[in-house]
Amino acid sequence: MRRIVNSTYLSLDGVIGNPQDWPSNGIEPDSVGGTVQMDLLLACDAVLMGGATYPAMASAWMARSGDPYSDRINTMTKYVVSSTLRDPEWPNTTVIRDNAIDEIRRLGQDIVQYGFGSVSYALLEAGLLDELRLWIHPLFVGRATTDDLLFRPSATAGMELTDTLTLNTGIVILTYRPMTLPTGS
Repeated sequence: MRRIVNSTYLSLDGVIGNPQDWPSNGIEPDSVGGTVQMDLLLACDAVLMGGATYPAMASAWMARSGDPYSDRINTMTKYVVSSTLRDPEWPNTTVIRDNAIDEIRRLGQDIVQYGFGSVSYALLEAGLLDELRLWIHPLFVGRATTDDLLFRPSATAGMELTDTLTLNTGIVILTYRPMTLPTGS
């Protein structure tokens, strides 16, 4: 059965934007956090991104190779939901321009999604998000636009905490799955 897992870095002040510009997170490939990231990537067949996440991900990972994570993410299938991206440079990337939820529903692959924006909210509202992993970083970024924050006006969605993992860096990974809220909530 197809699964979609979202994995998102989040600061204490609710910022999700540009985590590559935050102070070092201390996650090394041979660390517990690195293992969690690698295990998730290996368990999935494809990566899903929105148009805002794609440029940072593509530029960061296309420039790297020679380690298991870089080699895996660079060779796997990638989908980008965007109305403006025309010729993605990152190999194995397909752009989904129209009817994103219907197209994603048809994919039939285990998918990891990084970042939490409009695509994530659409997946959540359509009942397609199976798991949410929030990597809570012990820092206040102190600056952000509304697009850099986790909050977006959306429908109410209940989440059930299924796992917690505290890393020696102070990062806490909270794993949730959607739950059905009682009528009237």
